[in-house]
Amino acid sequence: MAITKKRKAAQGKVDQNKLYSLKEASSLVKEVNCTKFDSSVDLHIRLGVDPKKADQAVRGTVTLPHGTGKTKKVLVLCTPDKENDAKAAGADFVGLDEFITKIEGGWTDVDVIIATPSVMPKIGKLGKILGPRNLMPNPKTGTVTNDVSAAVNEVKGGKIAFKVDKAGIIHASIGRVSFGTDKISENSQELINAIVKLKPSTAKGTYLKGLSMASTMSPGIMIDTKSVTN
Repeated sequence: MAITKKRKAAQGKVDQNKLYSLKEASSLVKEVNCTKFDSSVDLHIRLGVDPKKADQAVRGTVTLPHGTGKTKKVLVLCTPDKENDAKAAGADFVGLDEFITKIEGGWTDVDVIIATPSVMPKIGKLGKILGPRNLMPNPKTGTVTNDVSAAVNEVKGGKIAFKVDKAGIIHASIGRVSFGTDKISENSQELINAIVKLKPSTAKGTYLKGLSMASTMSPGIMIDTKSVTN
């Protein structure tokens, strides 16, 4: 595939042999954006863990101080007595059996699914569909709860879930290129702080092994891990 002039110009602004500070990367990612739309800004964090070991499968949630810049579509699966609470909090879809049927048919047009504990036995069979898409409700991420109103408000307010993949890397969207440099930097630092707090006691050696930032279709910017841990 041919590289566009914009892409070449963007690549020329990023020194692939340099480790940038988080602040420098947060500014540079705006300069090297190649798209005409408001691109997502993502962090890629390589950890010194073995994801195959259950006690090193790092996962959690964090509320970004400036949100993600994206309005997330939320589905709440619950019993009728919780439906009004979910709707009042701003859930995009609320129900149970009809949405279970839709999901079984392949529908997954949502960003987050929240469920009450009482309906989880019904939802369990959807694991093969929702699991690979990181949509399966889980108590560890706060998406299995009786307080559906608070859960919806948190998601709409900038709460994101993260999970280390098979290669030992966490990928997470922390904003948009339209955000100011400070907002990108502060959101990034909040995510990193949350991940550092979850360091498994059994993980040996360097925990934060690598860190990079990139916007959609733009070159990656390598970040000095010392700039985010000091």
